[in-house]
Amino acid sequence: MIRTIERVRTMNPLIHNITNVVVTNFTANGLLALGASPVMAYAHEEVADMAKIASALVLNMGTLDDKVVESIIIAGKSANENNVPVVFDPVGAGATPYRTESARRILQEVKVDVLRGNAAEIANVIGKEWSIKGVDSGEGKGDIVALAQQAAKELDCIVVITGKKDVITNGEKTYIVENGHPILTKVTGTGCLLSSVIGAFLAASEDPLYASAEALAFYGVAAELAAAKTAEQGPGSFQIEFLNQLANVSNEILEQREKIQQLV
Repeated sequence: MIRTIERVRTMNPLIHNITNVVVTNFTANGLLALGASPVMAYAHEEVADMAKIASALVLNMGTLDDKVVESIIIAGKSANENNVPVVFDPVGAGATPYRTESARRILQEVKVDVLRGNAAEIANVIGKEWSIKGVDSGEGKGDIVALAQQAAKELDCIVVITGKKDVITNGEKTYIVENGHPILTKVTGTGCLLSSVIGAFLAASEDPLYASAEALAFYGVAAELAAAKTAEQGPGSFQIEFLNQLANVSNEILEQREKIQQLV
């Protein structure tokens, strides 16, 4: 079976990222490593044109201000008009009223194909109580599968909630992915890069729900292999090796290691 990652490497899709300043370099290098072509364009004057020619648009509000919000909305509307898939990462929704209101405004004005965040971000976007510290999710005690399914139905999109187990759902069909490694939380930008990887997988597949699950499994397998190779060295070495593994994980490796389960 030809998996989506092989189609990404063949297609070399252009992924337009409006992302945060903390993760720009890591995101670009991660997309290049797995076989996509990144572009970071933010100016109001060009984002509509760039989104129009992209294979996917990834919107991230990590470092937020009014100019970023306007760029996100302009680019998102252009992507919608030109049938370009949109991934939205509502970084820190719930941390401050401004972030929460900005995330909700973006979702009102842009048709999002995939909403990707931690449990606290997704909960706060749809008005549910959930603990959050800075831009990181609290442990929380809620049912994450039910939360994801509720958000998917309310927002009419695929919802991906990442954590110890990742939940991917369109509200009707739900997948659980159990690949990954805790050291991912010790490197800034791994969640943001994941959103862009989902964008690359959407660009190369006609099944956005399963492509999103594949992206989570691929990403998690790369993290597992990188963690094993750098077990005694720490997060700096892991970050570099993780980029290597994004380039090296093959169909055969995925068949052996991926853990994707569909809930009945």
